[in-house]
Amino acid sequence: METDKPVQGRDGAIAKASEYFESGAYFAELADLVTYPTESQNPARKAELSRYLNSAILPRLEAAGFHCEIFENSDPRGGPFLIAERREGDGLPTVLSYGHGDVVHGQADQWRAPLRPFELTEDGARFYGRGAADNKGQHLINIAAVEAVLAVRGALGFNLKFIFEMSEEVGSTGLPAFFRAHKARLAADVLIASDGPRLQPDTATMFMGTRGAMNFDLVVDLRKGAHHSGNWGGLLADPAMILAQALAVITDVRGQIKVPEWRPNSLTDTVRTALRDLPVAGGDGPAIDTDWGEADLTLAERVYGWNSFAVLAMKSGLPEAPVNAISGHARATCQLRFVVGTDVGDIIPALRRHLAKHGFDGVEVIDSGEVEFAATRLDPDHPWVRFVAASLTRTAGKPPHILPNLAGSLPNDCFSNILGLPTIWVPHSYRGCSQHAPNEHVLKSVCLDGLRMMAGVFWDVGAGGTP
Repeated sequence: METDKPVQGRDGAIAKASEYFESGAYFAELADLVTYPTESQNPARKAELSRYLNSAILPRLEAAGFHCEIFENSDPRGGPFLIAERREGDGLPTVLSYGHGDVVHGQADQWRAPLRPFELTEDGARFYGRGAADNKGQHLINIAAVEAVLAVRGALGFNLKFIFEMSEEVGSTGLPAFFRAHKARLAADVLIASDGPRLQPDTATMFMGTRGAMNFDLVVDLRKGAHHSGNWGGLLADPAMILAQALAVITDVRGQIKVPEWRPNSLTDTVRTALRDLPVAGGDGPAIDTDWGEADLTLAERVYGWNSFAVLAMKSGLPEAPVNAISGHARATCQLRFVVGTDVGDIIPALRRHLAKHGFDGVEVIDSGEVEFAATRLDPDHPWVRFVAASLTRTAGKPPHILPNLAGSLPNDCFSNILGLPTIWVPHSYRGCSQHAPNEHVLKSVCLDGLRMMAGVFWDVGAGGTP
């Protein structure tokens, strides 16, 4: 009587990863990770940041043959770090991977009933919970894919390091200094990690860099207190009107940037070719305003190859309880998302010159003093890009979407600029996941697909033929 034999080799590792999901183990283990309220923006949760690494991540990686060590952050505002290493041979390639266990505020009062941020809930095709998409669900997929390869092959066939941080949601506080201090220990041939969204849920995505982000405030401060609009209207300058008109010279009516130094020079033919025909519209996100942004660029070029300016918040007076008075103060918190080719050191000075040129010397630009994340980009034709893309294509039966850089921001500059690594990100979420918002979730189909994809990638790295 013949019995079914376990599938071996690459297909066996992929089957093992699929079984892990279909058995319910992925849901159960992600549910445990979600219960840790690791809100790095909330000082009261600081102990949870350490507990997540010590209780949820370190024991699991040690069981998989990793040597682990937890480090305190040299910046007291930031959470701890964990370095895990499984070394299999001096002549083997070394891969560095990454995850962050911190999350944004739970916003429990804003989730739809019966959902709760720190309790994973299965609802139809989705798993709901804070961190399910950003980033607990994503690094759990990569850990489980590594375990699937180990279960079938008995070894990885390469050296693997993980770095976990607990401060990504507050700008990766302390991460650059930590990387400089431990550069030798984090040395590798390539970064292969997961964060951010897929371009479309049904197709794997690769991106090799990110846009940068810089926040700043525009302030018009004319006088103390507010004054009756009947007695003083027409006599007192209105700071809200001045601020609104100042904002109007930064972009035109469709959001096209008018600050000359903010218009990048890096949208090359190679980048345009990589972005050509990539699907941007559709999915569960909001409908795209096709008449917004640079008129002579495609939708993909606007979001992945160009800079964008946004007003994140704006206030004058008391919007929650307006009175008949002219305010003395107005403030707008703004952000520039920027690509490679933008002179970071000139972003704020250029804005000040531009406002002064248009007669807005009285609008104060308050610089935050730091760039939240720098802009990075890797050539889409890099050998490691081709290698990972070939692996994803082999597993999926179709090529992935390849982006030179993500539209959002990650601490990719720490890997590319400090460690000098080519960086490959393979995200396991999608753009409609509500990360940073109530009702954060992942698609079950993307989680299963991500497990299969990463089992294939890690198998292929260990099979030889790497760049």
